[in-house]
Amino acid sequence: MLTLDLTNAPRWHDLAPGVRVQLRPLTTALMVATRSDPVVEAVPEDASDEERAVAFAKALACRAVLAWEGIGDADGNPIDPSPEAIDALLDVWPIFEAFQLTYVSKGLLLEQEKNVSALSPNGPSAGASATAKPARKPARTARRG
Repeated sequence: MLTLDLTNAPRWHDLAPGVRVQLRPLTTALMVATRSDPVVEAVPEDASDEERAVAFAKALACRAVLAWEGIGDADGNPIDPSPEAIDALLDVWPIFEAFQLTYVSKGLLLEQEKNVSALSPNGPSAGASATAKPARKPARTARRG
């Protein structure tokens, strides 16, 4: 069952020990806006899937990140989110992976679920009968001694 969060409230996501970000809900509007982001559209056609994923994740994060905790500058002073800081944050491999798993993949999993959903027990397949027949076992012959 698909459950809808009708509040559309931002949520905190832990990306690493001591590092968390507050993100907007992953909505259709956010995804569409990110797909048409100039940075995403500027990715060359011959770019690898990985290069596309990084460009998309950074553009999405720039739209989605509202606040964060546990992130600072080179001197250890806390900094506020900015496009440059978000890009630098996602350049840290474990952070990028956590962002993809905790935020981006949730929307993609929902997309995959609709492609592999089980047949409805009361739908058109409910009364269907199996058409495959079990294979016949070869006849046994008596053993000669």
